[in-house]
Amino acid sequence: MKTFILTALAVATLAAAGGYYAGSFGHEIPTENAKPERQVLYWYDPMVPGQRFDKPGKSPFMDMQLVPKYADENPTQSGVSISGQQQQNLGMVVKQARLRSLTPPFQAWATVSTDERSLQTVPSPANGVVEKLFVRAPQQWVKAGEPLAQLWVPSWTAAQQEYLAVRQLGDAALTRAARERLALQFMPDVIIRQVERSGKPQTRLTLRADNAGYVAKLDTREGAQVTATAPLFELATLDPVWLVVDYPQSQASVLNVGSEVSAFAESWPGETFGGRVSEVLPQLETTTRTLKARIVLDNPQQKLKPGMYVRVALAKSQPAAPVLAIPEEALIATGNGTRVILSTGNGHFRSVDVTPGVSADGWTEIRSGLKEGDSVVTSGQFLIDSEASLRSALPESTKPGEGAQ
Repeated sequence: MKTFILTALAVATLAAAGGYYAGSFGHEIPTENAKPERQVLYWYDPMVPGQRFDKPGKSPFMDMQLVPKYADENPTQSGVSISGQQQQNLGMVVKQARLRSLTPPFQAWATVSTDERSLQTVPSPANGVVEKLFVRAPQQWVKAGEPLAQLWVPSWTAAQQEYLAVRQLGDAALTRAARERLALQFMPDVIIRQVERSGKPQTRLTLRADNAGYVAKLDTREGAQVTATAPLFELATLDPVWLVVDYPQSQASVLNVGSEVSAFAESWPGETFGGRVSEVLPQLETTTRTLKARIVLDNPQQKLKPGMYVRVALAKSQPAAPVLAIPEEALIATGNGTRVILSTGNGHFRSVDVTPGVSADGWTEIRSGLKEGDSVVTSGQFLIDSEASLRSALPESTKPGEGAQ
């Protein structure tokens, strides 16, 4: 019995020694496939990368789990890497740069005004008196050939009597010279013919409108004395009319002399008035910081009146030459310029400085910084840019041209 007890104690001792040895030296011999545990610096929400958390869990901002930030993560030199799951959580959208024909939109308000090139001044041909006015108020409509005023010109009497006396002599040369002297006194040919037919001086003259229009200015009254060449009336027409359009200086390259435009008036819904840019005025309006242009608009039915407001847009024209363009929402405006987030594949993104051009239909021309086929982020790019800045992955964005390699 004593021998059995001693044998059991010996076996137990050996088993305990073997267990101690295995426990003491089993962890000291590393295996080739063992991987060290990654150290977590903090957890963060990709949608709010500036907020850090000291333990994992659900984000208080979005319905998503916090993402760990590991100590061994080395950001790339010129970009950031985002997993497919994170891209889905961020709602990222990527589109390609491609060639498009961009026609910049142009819409502005314009004021109808009188075409000053059509203004006609009716002066007094000689010193005299206004005996009778047929037009008594400004803005009065007149027809072509309608009388405006009757003048009494007594200073013509002596010259006309001399002409009649010369005609009786029968000398053609003297008669022709005397007639020319009457013309030099601004005597209308119709008055001279009346003198020849009647054989008596004609000192009363009726002034008439050469064209249909309205009296823009009335500078005389009945009984007033007038001098030679003094303006009495100013007549204007409404076909054509001017549109004076105000537009921002950012669209200075859109409107040019000869550009065809369409005008729309609330007074005549559904009607379109066509015109052409006659002049682009050289001075900027300092109060409104806008440019002005004159548009000559046909107005045969005289529906448009001076002072009316109309909406002006560029008429349909030939499409412009295709240019490299990307969606407008892909652009990130900074204090120093404009940039985009370029996708280089495999979940890697980097910032590229670009030079934008004209914009139209939701697309913007890119003059430098990208090439056709490059993929840019159009949704979620601001979050990527913010994350990259916090991680110092983009201390300086790629210079123009580097992103197009």
